Amino acid sequence: MSRSFGWALGKLVIAAALMLDAGTAQVSATPLTPFRYEAQAQRHCPGDKVVWLDFRKGVYYRKGQKLYGQGFDGSFVCQTEARGGLYRRSPLGLR
Repeated sequence: MSRSFGWALGKLVIAAALMLDAGTAQVSATPLTPFRYEAQAQRHCPGDKVVWLDFRKGVYYRKGQKLYGQGFDGSFVCQTEARGGLYRRSPLGLR
């Protein structure tokens, strides 16, 4: 193995390590504060809307939607926390 090949290989290994390190940037979601009752969530975030978060489906429902407050796999949370937690809005319309 020639000296220049070893030097180039060492540079390549360092570059690969730097790329791997750059790809491990921390992605964090907003911590959720789930509540059993709507009034508890509203007291927690008085300036925000309360939504029903379905953990199993990964979506949230707004007040007036058919599945708001329904199911065993969900909780009431603040809308900004749901959005910050990377949950998406339900595509179902309002009733």
